[in-house]
Amino acid sequence: MTSGTTGQLDRFFTALRASPYSILLLDYDGSMAPFRVDRFQARPYAGVRELLERIRARGQTRMAIVTGRPAEEIAPMMGLDPPLEVWGLHGAERLYADGRCELDRASRIALRKLDELRDTLRRDAWGGRFEDKANAVVMHWRGVTRQRARGIEDKTRRLFTPLAQVDGLRLLDFESGVELRAGRDKGGAVEAILQESRTGDRSEAPVAYLGDDFTDEAAFRAVNAAGAPTISVLMRRVRRESDAAVWLRPPSGLRAFLQRWAETLEG
Repeated sequence: MTSGTTGQLDRFFTALRASPYSILLLDYDGSMAPFRVDRFQARPYAGVRELLERIRARGQTRMAIVTGRPAEEIAPMMGLDPPLEVWGLHGAERLYADGRCELDRASRIALRKLDELRDTLRRDAWGGRFEDKANAVVMHWRGVTRQRARGIEDKTRRLFTPLAQVDGLRLLDFESGVELRAGRDKGGAVEAILQESRTGDRSEAPVAYLGDDFTDEAAFRAVNAAGAPTISVLMRRVRRESDAAVWLRPPSGLRAFLQRWAETLEG
């Protein structure tokens, strides 16, 4: 991440103003909505829905949510009609706005190992929260004491790490948890979206990606590598080392960014 945030944003929005087409990609938890121990209570920050509707109304921006959640969880919380396109499970699952769903599948041996791990954690998750995904096994320790979290993390890593050597499986770290998973990551999702969208006279369409977690770093790198005009934004209350080009604090920074996008399209 570099200094000169204002200048980079100014250059990006100048390009957006001159372009008839653009791409806006957004992480959900921590970026669009505050974290909640009960993830179904994580609603978008005030004003975000309305700003996204203003952007969509111009008909010039492809918008998609790229999230670690199962894709089907997003639409009920976003409350947009029609719903946005969602790339769930950190990019391995694609839910189209028309309801069609595609899953990036893994090898048989990887799926078998995930099933065995699910059985183990259903018997004992050591006080952590086990989450079962179609392509992954996840352990969370958000909301517990620091000492207890260290114990859960240590046991989780000792169990998960050897399995990450299986072809098609890998570990994905995020804040207060770790995931053993198969399939495309957020960087792969961004690359797929750009391959579809940046073609022909749209080959230089402006692209933005907003995210907060370590899982968003692959997406930041994919956007940075796509060639200008692009902007990768670390949307986080506390700054950290990141491949993102700029850092903004939610929710005020998020609203300001979306407001500027909407106003730019509206002329």
